Amino acid sequence: MNLPFYIARRYLFSKKKHNAINIISAISVCGVALATIALVCTLSVFNGFQDMVATLFTAFDPELKITVREGKVFDGQDERIIAIRNMNEVDVFTQVLEENAMVQYKDRQTMATLKGVEDNFEDLTSIDSILYGAGRFQLADEIADYAVMGVELVSTLGTGLQFVHPLQIYMPKREGRVNMANPAASFNMDYLYSPGVVFVVNQQKYDSQYILTSLDFMRRMLDYTTEVTAIELKLMPGTNINSFKSKIASQLGDEFVVRNRYEQQADVFRIMEIEKLISYIFLTFILMIACFNVIGSLSMLILDKREDVITLRNLGANDKLISRIFLFEGRMITLAGALIGIVLGLILCLIQQHFGVISLGGGGNSFIVNAYPVSVHWTDLALIFATVVVVGFVSVWYPVRYLTRRLL
Repeated sequence: MNLPFYIARRYLFSKKKHNAINIISAISVCGVALATIALVCTLSVFNGFQDMVATLFTAFDPELKITVREGKVFDGQDERIIAIRNMNEVDVFTQVLEENAMVQYKDRQTMATLKGVEDNFEDLTSIDSILYGAGRFQLADEIADYAVMGVELVSTLGTGLQFVHPLQIYMPKREGRVNMANPAASFNMDYLYSPGVVFVVNQQKYDSQYILTSLDFMRRMLDYTTEVTAIELKLMPGTNINSFKSKIASQLGDEFVVRNRYEQQADVFRIMEIEKLISYIFLTFILMIACFNVIGSLSMLILDKREDVITLRNLGANDKLISRIFLFEGRMITLAGALIGIVLGLILCLIQQHFGVISLGGGGNSFIVNAYPVSVHWTDLALIFATVVVVGFVSVWYPVRYLTRRLL
């Protein structure tokens, strides 16, 4: 057995001459463990919020979205696009035409984003899970076109869930100059009716701006035939999204951009990743401070073991071996704190995950969830363990070498 490790292990668990050293060593382990627990719980809560936000977008965003790199629209009947529709991995293929418009209901007006989709949009996303009202999801029939609006947009226009009067939709004509004598002649105008439902994504971007309607209505308003702004895809169960994304991206070439759900909401998830990174950095600084307790514990131990060091020197031990003994002592304290902290952090996360002990507060339905969401990622645990070990090992290396030279 490695002699410095064996002696360090005996020092860690054996009773010292002064009981205060045992207490200080225990406090050192607790300090590292508490910092580790804070890292595990904090990063897991950020993961929980990120997963929760991702589920919100799942009801509205497709698994993959194809857009043109330059410009706004492209031909939905392009041979490359048709080839993707026929791929075995594609379960649902939907053409989308999206544009801003002025929407008027009675005496209220606002700007909104109209998203024209095909009838299979229900199969593409989980839109049914976020619909509220007595009606059903419907985009068009033989008589009229319908508008499924976000709940905040309903409040802005004052339409209610089932509005009687139609929405007036105004879009500028793509061709021709604006007639200053009669500006209204420069717009295409049509009506949208209520299907009796609204959607609630719980994201302001959608709830306050978006209106779902039929693809034919949008093409009629914009004077398009086969043009689309995006192709949205749902893949067959079991298909690897990232590998299929790379596959179709190489087939489409640089002219098109393919995005998964996270990339479609890159700004939102980037902000959450930055917040998570900042929290990790701050908690690492707290961990470094906790490691000062380890240094204090080692300095007390070095003083307590002076007689043992003299004995070891008489037996032929050199300064390097003696330094390694106390280095191993500091490393074992760090490892013990890291392992205890990770185990306790996992237990706390599981308790919160299953019982929701810590609530968000506010009462009622102020938040989407009642308790802090938690999601433990094994990659985070590996990062935390590596961080604690590296910080702990580095923090004791120089002080131990310095203290052994000065005190012994």
